[in-house]
Amino acid sequence: MDTEVFENKELIAKLPKEGVHCYAGNPGKITRNRVVSLIMFAASVALAVVGFVNAGKGIAMLILGGLGVVLALCFVLVFCQTFLVAKFRVAVDYNNKNIVLRYRYSKILIPFENFDARDGVPDQAEAMIDKNFNKGGNAYLVLDDVFEDACYQTSIADLESKEDFEKLKADCVAIAEAYGARNSKDKVKFYYEKDNDNSETDEADIDKIIEEARSEDGKSAKEETEE
Repeated sequence: MDTEVFENKELIAKLPKEGVHCYAGNPGKITRNRVVSLIMFAASVALAVVGFVNAGKGIAMLILGGLGVVLALCFVLVFCQTFLVAKFRVAVDYNNKNIVLRYRYSKILIPFENFDARDGVPDQAEAMIDKNFNKGGNAYLVLDDVFEDACYQTSIADLESKEDFEKLKADCVAIAEAYGARNSKDKVKFYYEKDNDNSETDEADIDKIIEEARSEDGKSAKEETEE
């Protein structure tokens, strides 16, 4: 998709020409996830052992053992994933002009020419965590591919430090403003943007109806005068 018309050459020229800025995950959250996943792994293994040892007592125990194995594998994956986000959770790749997001075991690439950044808001679960643990000191940043349905969000609590979050936000906002993908008519619109479009259309339709009614009234009055 050609977005060249939205680019601001002057702002693009001010961006770094090369380099990769990596933003690691929050060390506290990483440690917590490791400890919890290890504890839950041990509990899952114990569940599997109990289930298989008592498999002769019925199908329910065999199912219980299988469930323990599945849970143990899940917690192994969670534990291993913490080492990936320790290297970086989000990266700004100026060499290849991509925003790179670490999502579980995959990397999501958002080209600069498709990218938009804006302030985010917590969902209900995040808001509760912020209230109890972050005491209102958290902030959110939406990282969006404007031509895809899904968008992604990170926060101060997700990254290594508040300074990292502020630097990431500054980088992302500068890129979004320089490439201007948010101005494309082809971007995926959120529900509130669609509502605004419908409202504008409805207002235009109402104005048209009023004008037509006035025209009809004027025409009728003219005909009565002529009679």
